[in-house]
Amino acid sequence: MTRAFAVIVEARDAAVHFVQTAAREGRTVRGFELDRAARQVIERAGYGAAILHRTGHSLGEEVHGNGAHLDDYETHDERRLMRGSGFTIEPGVYFDDFGVRTEINVVWGADGPEVTGPCQTALISLV
Repeated sequence: MTRAFAVIVEARDAAVHFVQTAAREGRTVRGFELDRAARQVIERAGYGAAILHRTGHSLGEEVHGNGAHLDDYETHDERRLMRGSGFTIEPGVYFDDFGVRTEINVVWGADGPEVTGPCQTALISLV
């Protein structure tokens, strides 16, 4: 569980790094690109078969928005992520006996894409 969680944290952070770097460089970012950035980390770790959903979705007034989704799994979302939008980054892996996922929200403001809260870096035992 600890290794799987470390992998999805790395995947999440890779997607954040990708979008922030692209924004600083003035490059267009499409939804599928962030999905791929996260998915590549998970696949390199050998967990590709344990991916069961896209990496994230746009945020709207009622959770899922009408904007670009971080998706090259269920669909190939070519829509652009851009200033004024919000989206989640939530990679996860799911096995027969457990699953792990981490979810953060990102808002693309005037200064670029920013994570809106703290990022979990370790598992928390509930037992």
